[in-house]
Amino acid sequence: MNKRILVLGSVLGIIAIILGAFGAHGLKSLITADAIQTFETGVRYQMYHALFLLFVGGFSIISEKTKHLIFYFVLIGVVLFSGSIYGLSTNDLTSFNFKTIGFITPIGGLLLIIAWIVLLINFLKLDRDKS
Repeated sequence: MNKRILVLGSVLGIIAIILGAFGAHGLKSLITADAIQTFETGVRYQMYHALFLLFVGGFSIISEKTKHLIFYFVLIGVVLFSGSIYGLSTNDLTSFNFKTIGFITPIGGLLLIIAWIVLLINFLKLDRDKS
């Protein structure tokens, strides 16, 4: 599981850097300043969670069950949250109206919050003598 978490964290980080550069340079003349700022929010949260996965995958005090849950919550959460933000911010460039699926953004955000709560619960269950 650690390898999968670390690989996903690395891939999400790489994609965040690529999308960040694309947003800053490729989209600048195509969408509004507000839309670019929204796009950057998606990139920022994707990168936060890429780093979060690298942290989770690198620590042995986090239980395997916790790592498994976090992996899926972050994977699905980033796809729904950041993915929908990318779609919504570039909505004028596509023939698909991403506003029709905009309701998935808060669902993705909730999954990301749950991932952090799962980590907190794991930490609270640690024995005091292990810390």
